[in-house]
Order: sequence, then C-alpha cells, then structure tokens
Amino acid sequence: MRGVNAIDLTADGWTHAYSGKVRDLYFETGTADLASARRVLLVASDRVSAFDHVLSPGIPGKGELLTTLSLWWFDQLVGVPNHLVADRELQGDSVRDLIPDAVAGRAMLARTLGMFPIECVVRGYLVGSGWLEYQESQTVCGIALPAGLANGDRLPEPIYTPAWKAPMGAHDENISFERTVELVGREVAEALRTLSLEIFSRASAIAESRGVILADTKFEFGANRDTGVLTLADEVLTSDSSRYWDAATYAAGNRTDSFDKQIVRNWLSANWDQRGVPPELPPSLPPEIVDETAARYRELIQRLTGS
Repeated sequence: MRGVNAIDLTADGWTHAYSGKVRDLYFETGTADLASARRVLLVASDRVSAFDHVLSPGIPGKGELLTTLSLWWFDQLVGVPNHLVADRELQGDSVRDLIPDAVAGRAMLARTLGMFPIECVVRGYLVGSGWLEYQESQTVCGIALPAGLANGDRLPEPIYTPAWKAPMGAHDENISFERTVELVGREVAEALRTLSLEIFSRASAIAESRGVILADTKFEFGANRDTGVLTLADEVLTSDSSRYWDAATYAAGNRTDSFDKQIVRNWLSANWDQRGVPPELPPSLPPEIVDETAARYRELIQRLTGS
C-alpha cells in the first residue's frame, strides 16, 4: 500500500502487528502474538486516505491532532468505559513512560478487547451516501425517512446505521440492525445501538455549545476480556471518523464546508477519474490542499477544546 511505513519500535519493546490505511498497531515484544497480548500501542500516522487509497504526501501533524482529539473526547465521556490504560508505570523509584519517544503525542496505550465486527454509525443529518440513497428511495440504510428533506437537513432524530467491518483489504458493508443481531446476538446488538445513540447525543450537545455541529460519526466497541463490559475503543469523534460543520456557516446556507478531509476528497474528485485497468494510483496532493486540510484539523480542535 503506497505511503504506509510503520516506525520500527523494536528497540522500545514493541513489535509491529499490522498497519491500516492511517494507523499502526503494535504489541509488547515478548508476547507470543497479537491475540495473546494484554496491551497494544495504537499509533496514528500522518497518512491520509480517500477512495480506499493512501495518498501522498501525508498531512503534517495529523496523527498528533487526531490522538489529542480522541483523548479529549474520552475525558468528556465520563461513565463510558474505554480501552485506555495508564501509559506510565513505576520502575523502582522512578516513573517510566510506556509510549516511545518516537511516537509520543500520537499514540494511545490500550487494553485488548474482544472486538465486535460492527462499525456503529450514527447519523444526525442527511448528507453523503445517506443523501444519495434518500433521493432514490426516501430511506437511509433501509430506514424510512420523511418526504421533502434536502441535502444537509437535520434528521427528525439521529438514526443508527451499522456497518459490518470487513477483513483488511475488503470493503465495509452497510447492514441492517437484524443482521447485527445475527452477528453478535440481540443483547449485544441492542446495547451497541443504545450506547452509540447515547454517546452521539452527549457529544452533539458538547459540540453545539461550542458552535460546532456533529453531523455523523462512527464508533467501535469491544468486550472487556475479564469482565465482559461493553467498552468504547479505537479513535472516537475525530475528524477522520466524524463529520463536523461550523454552526454559523451552516446557518448561512453552506452545508458542505466541514472540518475533515472533505477538502482532499473534493480535490481528488476534480483531478482524478479513478479509471484504468488496473485503476491508476491517485495523484499527489498539492501543497495548498495539504496545508488547508491541516488547518481545518487544527481549527476543529481549537473550537472544541479551547486550546
């Protein structure tokens, strides 16, 4: 995969397990394998992806910005169990950092969970692929919606539209709630839906108090291996997993200006037709698109956190 280069952290006691499009996963050296690891290191890179391709160049500082935002949101969601564990420990009379200097600021130390193969998507507004489906059938992921809605309209209430997490290299697939019941059982499926909608509601209220609209997002959950407790995992409410709008800009009628990589998608759509057999690689991003995207990531954090 073009642009994927994980940092070698062997000297720091971490073994590279695998790399996704934008993140790298490590387990503690000395552990037999990832399946038996109790703690893992999740590293957010500066890579950026769109249309199932890793693009070049990356977005400078993106990994640290998204990690900062995830950690901030975990702090806001008091009462929701998450996967984070202490990233420092006592060693004799001194404190040792468990996160290597090479990835400091863009890594999270997390407990391993029994992950559910579900992306828990919540949509509060009609936009993106939801808007495309609505124009054809007045539904979003099979859920009937009122007639007469326009692109970017707020939905009468948020809707839960789960997706099946496909194996690496395959495409995720939107699925019905009943399909999630088949995959994880009714009790877990209902708990995933309830908690996803609850977190979305809480996060939306926090964002709105800061003049930001949370249009949609996706969560991932796993079961604590010791207690079975449903646990929020992975990144949460970042610009890569969520769609945010400026409330004032939205009120003025602009429903496309978001705090995420939409700038990248728009540029690619205008400059790359994705044709060819096999499809040609996407072009390199121009410096102004890279800079503008980085600025939007930074602005969102400043708006939400005040720092």
